[in-house]
Amino acid sequence: MQAVRAPAVAGSFYPADPSQLRETVARLLAGAAYGAPPKALIAPHAGYAYSGPIAASAFRRVEDAPLSRVVLLGPSHFAPLRGLALPGAAAMRTPLGDIRVEEISLPQDPRAHADEHSLEVEVPFLQVALRSFTLVPLAVGDATPDEVAGVLEQLWGGASTLIVVSSDLSHYLPYTDAQRADAASAKEILALGRLTPDDACGAAPVNGLLLAAKRRGLRAELIDLRNSGDTAGDRKRVVGYGAFAFYEK
Repeated sequence: MQAVRAPAVAGSFYPADPSQLRETVARLLAGAAYGAPPKALIAPHAGYAYSGPIAASAFRRVEDAPLSRVVLLGPSHFAPLRGLALPGAAAMRTPLGDIRVEEISLPQDPRAHADEHSLEVEVPFLQVALRSFTLVPLAVGDATPDEVAGVLEQLWGGASTLIVVSSDLSHYLPYTDAQRADAASAKEILALGRLTPDDACGAAPVNGLLLAAKRRGLRAELIDLRNSGDTAGDRKRVVGYGAFAFYEK
């Protein structure tokens, strides 16, 4: 096992300077509305200029919440992966410091994590929003909803455990087409249904969460739904972003 999973996208997806990064995340969180802390979140994972405000609207819900453990799932964009895998590291590093990775009996695949941004970009938000926590970072590849839900059940924990699924929505559609597609995906998420890979790059971890949420009777809430045409970039080819919270009854 390696000692630390080093940051791969500091300086590109988010600032590499610690002071600038903390200031950026704090500003984004301050611009979002408070809400009751949920059991689980879905948040986007693009560069902060694009999806940062939408991600902040999710993590604002857990700012200063009494959470000590985060189970974080995101899609494996670059490495082929069957199932779910830990990074095989004792800690995950961002410019804001190292977060200890919990030791659990699940497969490890450092290659799936080495260049992966979907998990990494969420960690600075968690570092600023929470006092201290341990992390279970899981890259998700080819995995069924049952497989992902089974792992989530194993890791569900109590009130001090937060589950975060990292996913963007539609990719590279014209603005109005993306709005239409993402609204349909949001409706499916709120109904605890099922997405396709065309709906979201993180469909596999999202579908696992939706299945686990359905089994446990969680209530889903839409926090924010926008795309890169609303935040940065033109509206000819946009990427969709959604923030969702899930509450136990």
